[in-house]
Amino acid sequence: QVQLVESGGGSVQAGGSLRVSCAASGFTFSWACMAWFRQIPGQEREGVAAIDSHGTVSYSDSVKGRFTISKDNAKNILYMQMNSLGPADTSMYYCAARIWWPGCALSAPNAPIQRSWYPSWGRGTQVTVSS
Repeated sequence: QVQLVESGGGSVQAGGSLRVSCAASGFTFSWACMAWFRQIPGQEREGVAAIDSHGTVSYSDSVKGRFTISKDNAKNILYMQMNSLGPADTSMYYCAARIWWPGCALSAPNAPIQRSWYPSWGRGTQVTVSS
């Protein structure tokens, strides 16, 4: 059974940093494409960062240069380091997985991060940035 559990959210002032984590279980982590999405109530869920089995990454324009996605295959943990946070980054952050044998690949570096491509989801962790 695939499980994704996010942690690390919280409140921070503008200009600050946070690192969110996603603990994965129930599947071979190294096979998966992993992604972070965020969503404000009433708005579409936005893909912000993704990483595939080979380490290829993709970022949305809104976070490029400020957020860094990474993963630890030995610990089955996905991370996202978020720097230079602003109020516009306030959102619920979700971890998502696409599991594909023998490995999942993004179509290209900085390919669009599409919600429909990821069938497995965590419950989210809230990030709040105050001005």
